[in-house]
Amino acid sequence: MFNELLHLYQFVDQTMAMLFKKFPDEVMCQSGCTDCCNAVFDLSFIEAAYLLTTYRSLPPQTREEILQRCLPAEKEWKEIFSGEGDPSRERIRCPLLGDDGKCCCYQARPINCRTYGVPTIINGKGHVCGLSKFSKGKTYPTLDLGPLQKSLYDYSVNAAGEQLGKKRWPVAAVLLHPQELIAAKEDK
Repeated sequence: MFNELLHLYQFVDQTMAMLFKKFPDEVMCQSGCTDCCNAVFDLSFIEAAYLLTTYRSLPPQTREEILQRCLPAEKEWKEIFSGEGDPSRERIRCPLLGDDGKCCCYQARPINCRTYGVPTIINGKGHVCGLSKFSKGKTYPTLDLGPLQKSLYDYSVNAAGEQLGKKRWPVAAVLLHPQELIAAKEDK
């Protein structure tokens, strides 16, 4: 079920490594930086299912620590999307971010995490990490997230059907309420 997703992740990781190498003075991503771990984003079905599979392979104590961080993250998510906040300006600490500043499910991190730190285009609008050193007015290669998101959509629909395949979830909801994902995987 995850072969296409893993191939896409490999392509993205290789592309990002090339950009990091080409722009070492602009890209500020490094171990210990957690800016992307506080962005508001959601997951496609296929990413959520892969993340859930990886999460379940973690030691019980680590899973419990993550679940404890999920509760406030889910509450913040609901507040933001109930009209009380602007998702593009809000911050939610990812429940997968450990107290050591590292991702507990790094190998299963979604496309949003993998592409953070370089200039991207989302729905025709440019974005870049606020910590990066990309200069305004200069031209840089820009990663268009549209085709990546289209691939994730297609993989999700193929894995779970149209109705469930088009849905999106925050990380906290995937881990706190995995029932929809499990049912869809078992039906396939």
